[in-house]
Amino acid sequence: MGLAGIFKIGKQLFTAEGPEAVRKIASLGSGVFLDLKYHDIPNTVACAVRNAARLPGLKLLNVHTLGGPQMLQAAAAELSTVVDPPKLLGVTVLTSMDAKSLKQVGILASPAVEVLRLAKLAKKSGLDGVVCSAHEVKAIRRALGSEFVTAVGGVRPGAKLVSAKDDQSRIMSPGEAIRAGATYLIVGRPITGAADPVAAALAMLDEIAEAEGASRKTRVAGR
Repeated sequence: MGLAGIFKIGKQLFTAEGPEAVRKIASLGSGVFLDLKYHDIPNTVACAVRNAARLPGLKLLNVHTLGGPQMLQAAAAELSTVVDPPKLLGVTVLTSMDAKSLKQVGILASPAVEVLRLAKLAKKSGLDGVVCSAHEVKAIRRALGSEFVTAVGGVRPGAKLVSAKDDQSRIMSPGEAIRAGATYLIVGRPITGAADPVAAALAMLDEIAEAEGASRKTRVAGR
């Protein structure tokens, strides 16, 4: 405890343990990022967001921007009625996808162009920020301002040394992501798959602190 500011609960844990996983982690005193990437018709997503907002300790919650403006607006409207709501983020382009994989699903724009387009849609629809890769953060900051949240996946220490088996495509090191202006870093396997997860987390926090010239209070979402 104390090394990750927020714990991310994704589809794997939530499918296995359900809302109780959120309750247990929240009871430890850490915030929760519920990473379920809701993507459905507006009414269904609004109902899911309403139920999620009742869970304790929720700091971040996400939906998929490709659900379209009506779905995004429905989710944002649902949270607008909540006291102290979690930040609502829109997933843009998964960090596992590159230009080739986008084309395979019919999107001809580059990841950078598509992410910025979806980020603008998210802000216009009332969301607090987006999930993206560190490669797009500077452009998002320029277009949408410093208050718009960027939660960055694909964070890999020594990014150029990532194994060919890794399914991430658009990656950056923690220090590079912080210097790009990321609000949150979403870090999983570099810590959970390390021989010594605590040492791996501390090394990453040292790199973050060096990059931002601050103490180990940088927001890190762990999974």
